[in-house]
Amino acid sequence: MKKIKISLELFSPVFKKIEKISKKQRMLIYCGTITLLIGAFVYFCCLPKYKTIDKLNQNYDKIEQQLALAKINAMQLVKFRNNMEKAEKDYRLVMKALPEKQEIPALLAGISQAGQAVGLEFLLFQPQAEIKKDFYAEIPVSIHVAGNYHNVGLFFDKVASLPRIVNIEGINMTPLKGSDELITSCSAVTYKFIDEALPEKSGEKKK
Repeated sequence: MKKIKISLELFSPVFKKIEKISKKQRMLIYCGTITLLIGAFVYFCCLPKYKTIDKLNQNYDKIEQQLALAKINAMQLVKFRNNMEKAEKDYRLVMKALPEKQEIPALLAGISQAGQAVGLEFLLFQPQAEIKKDFYAEIPVSIHVAGNYHNVGLFFDKVASLPRIVNIEGINMTPLKGSDELITSCSAVTYKFIDEALPEKSGEKKK
């Protein structure tokens, strides 16, 4: 209790001065004190929270941008996967159309049989040297056949219907004198898949 009395005695001159001033001045002092207290409360309590809220809003905007970018990347990833699946499907289809080395004789026999089936007489059927490309090689075959125009057309149609790729190039037709037959020369170009074996290491011995 003693401490409280001492504290009040210290402020008694102030209270006496306040009692002597006018009511209007006292109201101004009260208002100023309240304003000062409110200002101190806002500065020390509310302002830091506003700064924290502003910082959180900035972080939220940043995370929102990152999320939007992640969604775009996810969509692009799906598109990329779809393109990859389509490319793999197309590659498998191409590989089916490109025979391997062991299938070439059967394919050449199929071309020859297609011509004989429509009544053409083969004057020349000669495979040429392979022309290597990237992952495949071209195998041109020089062909000379005798037959009428209709049969030659049927032959080309049968070749186009083969399950493997065969392109007919350089077609040249020469009519035979005194006959409705033609001498047709062309090049049938087929393709094969190149599956090159990996070279053996220099230090390895053959078993």
